[in-house]
Amino acid sequence: MLPASIQITGELLSAAEVQDICESLKEDSVRLLSVRGCQLSDRDFSRICRSVAESRSLAQLNLNLGVVSGISRTRHLADALKANRSLQTLFLHGSPLMDAGLVTLNAALTTHPTLVCLDLGDCMLGDEALGLICGMLPPDGAKSGLRELTLSANPGISSKGWARLSIAVAHSSQLRVLNLDYNPLGDQIAGMLAVAVASSRTLEVLDLEGTGLTNQSAQVFLDMVENYPTSLKVLVLTENDVTPELQQQICDLLSEGEEDEDREAPPLTRRTQSDWCLSDPTDPAPQMVLLTSGVGESLLDETEM
Repeated sequence: MLPASIQITGELLSAAEVQDICESLKEDSVRLLSVRGCQLSDRDFSRICRSVAESRSLAQLNLNLGVVSGISRTRHLADALKANRSLQTLFLHGSPLMDAGLVTLNAALTTHPTLVCLDLGDCMLGDEALGLICGMLPPDGAKSGLRELTLSANPGISSKGWARLSIAVAHSSQLRVLNLDYNPLGDQIAGMLAVAVASSRTLEVLDLEGTGLTNQSAQVFLDMVENYPTSLKVLVLTENDVTPELQQQICDLLSEGEEDEDREAPPLTRRTQSDWCLSDPTDPAPQMVLLTSGVGESLLDETEM
């Protein structure tokens, strides 16, 4: 039997339901487990974590929207990640981890052999946590690291922290997708990120929606994509004080670069930017974010604020 998925949202999980989940995990019959926004006892959360530790089939784990609600649960999750060897994607969006939670999880995250996609959006993180996250983006020639990272809505991170992340992104040998939407970055941090994008040989998607940018930042990005080679394919600038004309210019240039690559690629591998570069850049950004596992398989999930 092929591994299946268990997806439950916003429910109160009974002990019997948790038992069914645990048995499925132990039988290696689950590839995707999502209990997003669900309520369950600390004991039942611990049971699920022990089963995650034993699972050899689980590739994606979604604990978004407050499921990891305290340091005790964070410790249970860390123990599970230390033992698990199959997980590729972990969603913790909307969990009140804070810096202490990242300290608890850090060793398990950095040493996990297959984890390539991590969502830490709206986790109340600060500079200490960001410093640890930078360690998950090793430089060229080092061990493999994250390919997709979400840090949306973590306003406690300072400009110093974002500068440190920019340096890590510039030298990362793996990172493909970086979501920084709804952080108060401003034009100064955006300038640092532009330098990081120009230096990176792998970054393809950068989401800066609602980050306090102006035309000044957009012009820097426009000059970069117009005059320098870059791996970037998608730049999201919606909900910023950036004119639709500038957004469209950037989008058009990125699209042209992708079309050039597509001429060399077989038809089935071509990818368009229709979901990202809207005909009207003032339209709301799409609510669905495509997150790839890094092993040739696409995993689709919803990132909620």
